[in-house]
Amino acid sequence: MSILGDRLAGARVLDLFAGSGALGLEALSRGAASATLVELAPASLDAIRTNVASLGVDARVTVHRGDAMRFVTKLGPRAFDLALADPPYTVGHAAGLVAAFRKVPFAALLAVEHPAREHPGGDDTRRYGDIALTFCYAP
Repeated sequence: MSILGDRLAGARVLDLFAGSGALGLEALSRGAASATLVELAPASLDAIRTNVASLGVDARVTVHRGDAMRFVTKLGPRAFDLALADPPYTVGHAAGLVAAFRKVPFAALLAVEHPAREHPGGDDTRRYGDIALTFCYAP
């Protein structure tokens, strides 16, 4: 989150493959205006609901039960200020997200976490041991 700095203030954040909602909720704690969390797994959705309720941020969070890859194909250009994604490493969704972003840049900035061995083709990649963060910027 510290890499994102001032981009978080007042941002409309999309958290794809949200899991527990940690990325979107952390963005809210650092000044984002709203967070939309997309998750498919029922246990993860339960965790998200519990976390949102315990933090008292219900009014600033929207939760969508569904496939994150399908969700982004329905978005228009810059539907969000910031899109964060931590997809499962076993499936290789990072390259698919970057490709979807290139087709329709659904946020001003997309940040995808992935195994460092993958090269999804973003604009900037930062490696941290075995993981990497790839950033894509809307034109």
